[in-house]
Amino acid sequence: MTRPFRFGVVAPVLTDVQTWLDQVRRIADSGFSTLLMPDVPRWQPAAAPTLAMAAAHTDLRVGTWVYASPLRPARTTAWEAHSMTVLTEGRFEMGIGTGRPGIEDEVRELGLPVTPPRARLRQVRETVAALRELDGPDVHTPVVMAVRGPNARALAVEVADAVTVATLPTDTRADIAQVARDVQAAGDVELALHVPVVGDVIAPFMASARDIDPAALRESDSLAVLPDDPAAAAEEVRRRREEIGYSYFVLGAGSAEVLAPMVAELAGA
Repeated sequence: MTRPFRFGVVAPVLTDVQTWLDQVRRIADSGFSTLLMPDVPRWQPAAAPTLAMAAAHTDLRVGTWVYASPLRPARTTAWEAHSMTVLTEGRFEMGIGTGRPGIEDEVRELGLPVTPPRARLRQVRETVAALRELDGPDVHTPVVMAVRGPNARALAVEVADAVTVATLPTDTRADIAQVARDVQAAGDVELALHVPVVGDVIAPFMASARDIDPAALRESDSLAVLPDDPAAAAEEVRRRREEIGYSYFVLGAGSAEVLAPMVAELAGA
């Protein structure tokens, strides 16, 4: 089955609130489906109230990109996610994973125990199980799971509605494409692709990563970059759906307006 295109934007609050809300409204008017928040306490207000404000001011879906399981008790995270689903009348999706590179340092700073990968995956499983219990038979909060290794991929196929493969700058298109195909072959899940670079613009919440080199990504034909020409980007997005199966594309807020014509053309198609 070919899934219709949808597009999300990771838009942390990096300005005053009114400027950010104006940006959110423009994102909504451009055809994007989902406004997303990273789970980084140092950078911005907490994800849930921020997303609730965005949902109150627009018709956008909202979601986390993504909750880091080592930082969050499973039951508390599930309660928050279920509450967001109720308050947004079904427009929330819970993104969750085992944590970005370097998460161990943040865990130590918070005085929390540093857990091995298997324990972090167990936390993800427990969170989703608690969410399903809170949702009950009549509510379903979509879960987007960020994965990399085989154990995470297996869990995602079991419990998630959509899967995004966490990529590194050294990953080739062929490597990630094969992992994505393996995931989709194992279960009926939507494939989501985070594209942190458009042209030479790096998504704001990724800009501190010193190993992101737009020119090098283009040279290696990386899936982490798209052209900043909307027509060329649209052609490449179609290619990625046809060849790999990606249908949900997540961009940084700095590129939302540049690729708005592409989104207007492809959203829902």
